[in-house]
Amino acid sequence: MEKATLREKIITTAGKLFYSNGYNSTGINEIIAKADIAKATLYSHFKSKEDICIAYLKQRNDDFLESLKSYVSRRKKGKNQLLAIFDLLQDMYREEDFHGCWGLKTLGELSPKQKKLLTEIQRQKKELLLYLGEVVNDNILNISKAETEKISGGLYLLYDSAITESHLFKNDWPIYMSRGIAPSLFANSELV
Repeated sequence: MEKATLREKIITTAGKLFYSNGYNSTGINEIIAKADIAKATLYSHFKSKEDICIAYLKQRNDDFLESLKSYVSRRKKGKNQLLAIFDLLQDMYREEDFHGCWGLKTLGELSPKQKKLLTEIQRQKKELLLYLGEVVNDNILNISKAETEKISGGLYLLYDSAITESHLFKNDWPIYMSRGIAPSLFANSELV
């Protein structure tokens, strides 16, 4: 198997375990067994479990942002694009293996010493926030920077709350509620 493909197999295998069982509950030996590789093979690609988790978080975030950007671009401009993140979340919720936000799930298990993982999760959340700012700017006319930050920040907080609470309650009502509240953030704005 090619080195890049083997690396992806390790990330995918470990990622499924981290997402369903938790970071702390997943051991290196379990990753090795599930990936059907030798310990030396794993360590030739990654120095530590933390490095595997960072690669998983990056892969998961990249896939999510790509899906979100595609989802938004297929929507009609205006309100539909501004609310697209909640519609995508609804689709994600319907997947069999929905366990909430991969980043927040990992964050909940971190000790204060695990700064590399914390930094990666913060980077991803900032990236989502910046992208939501772009969506706001693309869909609301004559908007100030402060108003963009207020609306995109509100969408971000509603999304993060919806993903967390829908996992907590094993129900999608938080997604519907957040989607219903979101238009109040831009109710006085002139949409494209």
